Amino acid sequence: MRVLPPLARAYVLCAVIAACACAAPAVTASATPWPGVGLLSVLYLGCELVKVCPLMGRRVPEGLGSFFPVVLAAVFLLPPAAAALVALPGGLAGTVTARPAWVRRVWHGAQQSIAAWTAGQLYGLLGGPGALGAGSSGGTGPPGPDGAAGPAAWVADFPYVMLPAAAAAVAFCLVLTALDGGILAAAERRPAATAWRGLATRSLAPHCVHGLAGLMMAVMWRSPYGLPAALLVMLPMYISCWVFAQYHRERAAHQATIRALVQAVDIKDRYTRGHSERVGQASAMIARELGMGEERLEVVRIAGILHDVGKLGVPTRLLRKDGPLTPEERRIIELHPEYGHEMVRGIGFLGEARAAILHHHERVDGSGYPYGLTGEQIPVLARVVAVADAFDAMTSTRSYSRARPVPVALAELERCAGAQFDPEMVRALVDAIGSQGWHPKVTSDDDLQVIPAGGDGVPAAGTEGAEAVAVREAVPAGAALTALPAQAAPGGAAVQARAAGSPLPAAGTGDPCHGVPGPGAEPGAAVKEAPGAPGSPPAPAAGANA
Repeated sequence: MRVLPPLARAYVLCAVIAACACAAPAVTASATPWPGVGLLSVLYLGCELVKVCPLMGRRVPEGLGSFFPVVLAAVFLLPPAAAALVALPGGLAGTVTARPAWVRRVWHGAQQSIAAWTAGQLYGLLGGPGALGAGSSGGTGPPGPDGAAGPAAWVADFPYVMLPAAAAAVAFCLVLTALDGGILAAAERRPAATAWRGLATRSLAPHCVHGLAGLMMAVMWRSPYGLPAALLVMLPMYISCWVFAQYHRERAAHQATIRALVQAVDIKDRYTRGHSERVGQASAMIARELGMGEERLEVVRIAGILHDVGKLGVPTRLLRKDGPLTPEERRIIELHPEYGHEMVRGIGFLGEARAAILHHHERVDGSGYPYGLTGEQIPVLARVVAVADAFDAMTSTRSYSRARPVPVALAELERCAGAQFDPEMVRALVDAIGSQGWHPKVTSDDDLQVIPAGGDGVPAAGTEGAEAVAVREAVPAGAALTALPAQAAPGGAAVQARAAGSPLPAAGTGDPCHGVPGPGAEPGAAVKEAPGAPGSPPAPAAGANA
């Protein structure tokens, strides 16, 4: 538990205490239907254990998740405290893939117990037990073994019983997602505005289906056929969950394919390791700030990760060339977006990401490549990736160039907004970093900058921090973005000034692989003079008075 922040530890501890409070009445009450509690607990525990000890030596697909129909059947059949008790064994035995495993198991057990108790309370308030029908044991468990109860004693009141059952399933889902969002905010320090985003919408439909299956189990359990009939309801539901898990396994294979492509790019262009993942991270931040849905946000992230995959088609000698590129070599490197689009064209799940890979070097003023699109002609995702790509090129330390401060990078993006970059995307990145900070998750490059949330890393209009002033003295403000050499020399700025103090790229070479204009250039304009040349005044930084 030491790996968790103190706030997350306190959060888990509070959840455990709440779960104990929910389940304690069942332990002390004399009316608790222990046969039903025992059977359902063992049933739920077995459904969880079969995933780690599958029969026939076959491994259950990852993503199968918890089998909640049994817990929800307990919600419909038992008092709330007893239902909370049923959820504990299966939650504690559930599979976990990350450490600390025991903390995660305790968390899952407490979380499910609280959710089951809440759902049971709502189910009782809406008259669910009466609508479901009373068995010979008085309505809190399965019928007695004598089978004396007639059909009228157990037939449920359809369709009214579906209303409290649906409400209970929704409550179960909402409590789980609320607790999940809380632990994400506490453990991963996510902003409260984003920690819960998308959790409920993704989980609601599956939980409602599980609720329907749980209701069917409860109805059959109350019937004269009892437990065997309830188990028959479980079988098709478990098979459907298995099939759904196969989809998750296929999705995991897609993710592995993406990682393999990125690793291939990193190996070929060793000076920019980690760049692709950070561009994906920054792209997702922009998309989230723009209010994109979770599914599209994932597509944006993948587009950022794969934006340079076309470099696999560029000769390695050009990527690692010492010295400026010739015009012909530059044209070859500028083909990498088309190479990348051709490589991923047949991968259907990428969707809009393919267009972003093709067009992420277009500029809003039409001076980009490969097709010279302007403004709204450029796909939205391509405009997002273009900003994220340039931002990471500026703020990452490479073997041939120190990282520019994040405030200077953001100022340069703002200066180039409207000509090279979409102003809306630039503004979204500035706002996202101001509220969330910049915490690169990939640290394969040295000295990655980490900027805390709260706006301290984002300069106010018309101001510059001391670090930014120091950079201006070394690099003209107009070249804060552009003084970086090319990404391991692809795209045109083709000097890899390694640790030996090699010169920076010649004026005007720029960095087409990252959408970076040449040193000292106005957006989209040719460079007349090298930065720092005698008599060349520095251009004003974004936000500074001209």
